[in-house]
Amino acid sequence: MTTKKRAPLVQAAPARKGAKKVVPAKKVAPAKKVAPAKKVAPKVAPAKKVVPAKKVVPKAAPAKKVVPAKKVAPTIPPAPKRPTVGPYAKEPKFLDEQRALLLEERIVCQGQAEDLRAEADSLAEEREPGDVQFDAEGGEGGTAAVDRERDLALSAQALAAVEEIDDALERITRKTYGTCERCYQSIPKARLRALAFARLCVACKSGGLSRR
Repeated sequence: MTTKKRAPLVQAAPARKGAKKVVPAKKVAPAKKVAPAKKVAPKVAPAKKVVPAKKVVPKAAPAKKVVPAKKVAPTIPPAPKRPTVGPYAKEPKFLDEQRALLLEERIVCQGQAEDLRAEADSLAEEREPGDVQFDAEGGEGGTAAVDRERDLALSAQALAAVEEIDDALERITRKTYGTCERCYQSIPKARLRALAFARLCVACKSGGLSRR
C-alpha cells in the first residue's frame, strides 16, 4: 500500500511583546441562497357561458269587443215659439189700411154669399114637384140642378171667406196680424195686400197646406 505524505505543520511565530493581539475575524455566514421568484402565471378568468337568448313569441293582442253602434235618434228641431206680438204691431198706418181693405172685402163676400144662396133657392122653387130629375146631360131639369149645386158651393166659399176676414180683423185688434201660423215668420206686405186675410206665408202655402 502506498502511504500519503502529510504536509508539515507550520508553527506559528511567537507573538511579539507589546503587539496587539489580532482578533480573528468572525466567520461570516455564507449568504443564503435566494430562491428564484416563482413565475406567476396570469390567471385567466374562465369564459362565461353565453346563454342563448330566449325566443320572444309576440303575444297576440286580444280581440277588441265590437260594441254595436248606438242608434242615434233623429234630432227633431224644436218647434218655433209663436210670438205674442205681430211683426206690424208698431205700424198703425199699415194696420189701418189692412182693416179698411178687409171691411171692403167682407161686404163683397157677404153680398156674394147672399146672392148665390138666393139664386139657388129660386132654382129650387122653379122646379115643379112632378118634374122628372135629369142628369147634367139630360134636359132642363138636370141643368137647373147642376146650377143650383154650383150656386150653393160658391155661396159656401163666400161665407168661408167672410169668416177668414173676421179672424183677420180680430188679429189686427190683438196686434198679431201678419204672422204666419205655421213657421211664425212675418208674412210679406205684398202678400197681405193681395190677400188681406192670408194666414200663411208663401213658403208654407206652397207646402201643400189647405189654409190660405
